[in-house]
Amino acid sequence: MAAAASSVIAKDSCLCSICLDVFTKPVSIPCGHNFCLHCITNYWNTSNTEIKCPLCIETFFTKPMLRVNTFIAEMVANLNKCERSCVGPQKAGNGNVLCDQCSDAKLPAIKSCLVCFMSFCETHLMPHQRIPAMKKHKLIHPVENLEGRMCKIHDEPMELFCRMDQMFVCASCKVGDHKTHNIVNLEDEAQLRKTGLGAEKVTTDEMIQERQQKISEIQQSVEASRKNAGKVLSSSLHAMTAMVDYMRRSQAELAEVIEMKQKKIETERNGLIKELEGEIVQLKQKTSQLNQVELHNDALLFLENYLSLAFTQPQVKNWSDVTLSSDEFAEQGAMVMLETTMTREIRALCDPDWKEMQQHAVDVTLDPDTANSLLVVSPDGKQVTHGDRQRNVSKKPARFEHVLNVLAKEGFSLGKFYYEVQVQGKTNWDLGVVNQSINRKGDIRLSPKNGYWTIYLRKGNELTANASPAVNLNVRQMPQKVGVFVDYEGGEVSFYDADSRACIFSFTGWTFTEKLFPFFSPCANDGDKSPAPLIITPVKRNS
Repeated sequence: MAAAASSVIAKDSCLCSICLDVFTKPVSIPCGHNFCLHCITNYWNTSNTEIKCPLCIETFFTKPMLRVNTFIAEMVANLNKCERSCVGPQKAGNGNVLCDQCSDAKLPAIKSCLVCFMSFCETHLMPHQRIPAMKKHKLIHPVENLEGRMCKIHDEPMELFCRMDQMFVCASCKVGDHKTHNIVNLEDEAQLRKTGLGAEKVTTDEMIQERQQKISEIQQSVEASRKNAGKVLSSSLHAMTAMVDYMRRSQAELAEVIEMKQKKIETERNGLIKELEGEIVQLKQKTSQLNQVELHNDALLFLENYLSLAFTQPQVKNWSDVTLSSDEFAEQGAMVMLETTMTREIRALCDPDWKEMQQHAVDVTLDPDTANSLLVVSPDGKQVTHGDRQRNVSKKPARFEHVLNVLAKEGFSLGKFYYEVQVQGKTNWDLGVVNQSINRKGDIRLSPKNGYWTIYLRKGNELTANASPAVNLNVRQMPQKVGVFVDYEGGEVSFYDADSRACIFSFTGWTFTEKLFPFFSPCANDGDKSPAPLIITPVKRNS
């Protein structure tokens, strides 16, 4: 009870004599009386030219500078805190504007007045509905910060909106600086904007729904891809296992066939040897008979013995027609062909040696002194694209004049090297390696005999190797990043899809005699269909 009584006494000392309510932003004027900042400001703005105190009528020659009295403000804050603890929580904090005239638990306001600069609940709004002078006040939906709704130039409520300047204006502004502008009521503009926002919200909600649907589709595709990957992995394991098992069985079967064939050959040739040995025995018997006759030097005895002999002609055949093949085992050539075919097919699927090739990665940088004047090389030398105009460049022997080519600064004349080039977003490009002595000025024909080992893409789906003759390359998917591997001593230039690790094409069996330079051509932009650059990317070695 004592706390309640002291609260009432304290509240009486914190009431504004103008609005008769607890101070809101209390200020003190020179005569010592205290008022709400809004109340005394409005009083002086609506009174005559004299500036005086509403209580003691003391007149001031100039309008005093008003500042919030922090001591009284703290008293009011403590009073409100005490009242809330005694009466219970007010209906604040729920987003409602509270009535400025409720002395106890403040009720939500239903209207705000732009003349009184206060918000009122249903009870305290009654004077505005009953008193004729107050009926003329501008009432709006309850809002906070009513001062911010006053025109800083004319001190009138900003009830209008200028569509030309996109700003709030008052009635005086309308007939002044905004006289010729399109001025509408705030409610009309707000309703128009709400309608537009509503339509935009519907569109935005639809876009959100579409993207959520797309996310769902992507998630489903990821799950489907995961399942497919599992199936492919299982299928590949089964296929590889079956193939290895088949190869083992084929090896055993082939070994048996070769062994049987060898035994047959041995039997046949041992038969020939036995036959030859039999004929040799017959021929030796004849030789012995001839030797006996030949021992007599007397002509008479020689002729008697010779005539008495009954020669048995040896049963022999002409062995000159009998030839022996040294290449009875054609399986060896077939196995070499099988190994070549299987290696090529497996490399086209996923080369198991690709990681080893990555170990020979080199840092490659484009040489702007070789670039055609229509090509733009990035400052770091890692990108090249077709420019929109010809550059003013110096003429150099190394520069390509008539074709959109550029070489790397680095050349290689021994060992192995590997690098990768991103071709994503392009419909046309050329890549490979070339001899140092290639023609750079006139008509250029890309082929190994002219010193070019390259592949190229046209129309986004036509991949070709510049062999002699050209070879159309069938790939499961167009590469987004191409790896180039060169074995100088081995005479090999191979191209890879660096993402799938599949071999696209290999030039093999060549003898290199010059320094080899990486070769690039981004080609023309193809009517803005192929504006992306060729990008030399760092090689990410896979463990």
